[in-house]
Amino acid sequence: MEINRRGFIAGAAATGVAAVSAAKEVREAARVFSDPALAGMEGVYTALFTPFKPDLGLNEDMIERLVEFGIANGVRGFYLTGGTGEGLLMSVEERARVYARAAKAARGRAKLIAHVGCVNTDDAVALARLAAKAGCDWVSSVPPVYYGQKPDDVYNHYKLISSATDLPFLIYAANGGNVDPARDVRYFDLPNVKGMKYTGTTFYDVQRLKRRLGREAIFFSGSDQHMTAAMAFADVFSGSIGTVQNVVSAAFVKIFRLMRANDVLAAAKVQEEVNRVVEFVCHTFPKQCLRKAAMRYIGLDCGQFRHPYEAYTEAEYADFAAKADKIALLAAARASART
Repeated sequence: MEINRRGFIAGAAATGVAAVSAAKEVREAARVFSDPALAGMEGVYTALFTPFKPDLGLNEDMIERLVEFGIANGVRGFYLTGGTGEGLLMSVEERARVYARAAKAARGRAKLIAHVGCVNTDDAVALARLAAKAGCDWVSSVPPVYYGQKPDDVYNHYKLISSATDLPFLIYAANGGNVDPARDVRYFDLPNVKGMKYTGTTFYDVQRLKRRLGREAIFFSGSDQHMTAAMAFADVFSGSIGTVQNVVSAAFVKIFRLMRANDVLAAAKVQEEVNRVVEFVCHTFPKQCLRKAAMRYIGLDCGQFRHPYEAYTEAEYADFAAKADKIALLAAARASART
């Protein structure tokens, strides 16, 4: 594709200035928490893709590039080895390497939330300790996977992980975000439990849960396409953590800034553009791995997903890239990643 060099440089520079300005305004709009663990946590977080090489080994150099890209676009931090990051398809040792390399890259400029969820709770406990050793700021986990589905098992799972370190702990309500205020309120009595990532759309239930707490806690929306709606519950949600934030970070930062400024109509317009990207990246193509193709398209190739996901072919990528050329936010992200 032929690029007008002068126009490209000017556009990239404008994108960079806008990102810096957005980051400044996000800081100025921050909510004041009295709990030091929550201070400075508001904002947009990238649920970081774990980048792999062609042999599906860990690409640690790309982790640093992803962190730099996110920070340049105004994100507050990174959620490491979660669902998007294929954490449960990685070994404990590999996940610890992600934590350490992200911490090295961030150098205190961004918050790092280490997702440590595993099938085996003992592995999750070990990962929590490794995350603390690496310099991560928070620990997070999904509920028990496959085994231990009863409420008492979930409680014990969170108790063992949250008490393994002194780091604050973020519950991850995933897979539709099933939140039961009467059931879930007791999790917040556990050591270090300070908040929740909620990947669902029943924001009312999260509000009901927050009312029951009687103490400060922080909540993040995890549904990319519903960020503006979640942020409309301004007394509840303090930002977002999601997949498409990898690709169009600056747009999510803009939504956060606009919602904190009570400019809902402007935020909704940006959300509509974001949702075009969400639909394209997450729903247009049958293969899950083409979500990562979006990163290759903008110039930050994260490789393929690991098995059991089927790899995309070069022909499929060519089709993806041709269609991506027509989406304005993806073009802007591509320009930003090249600076």
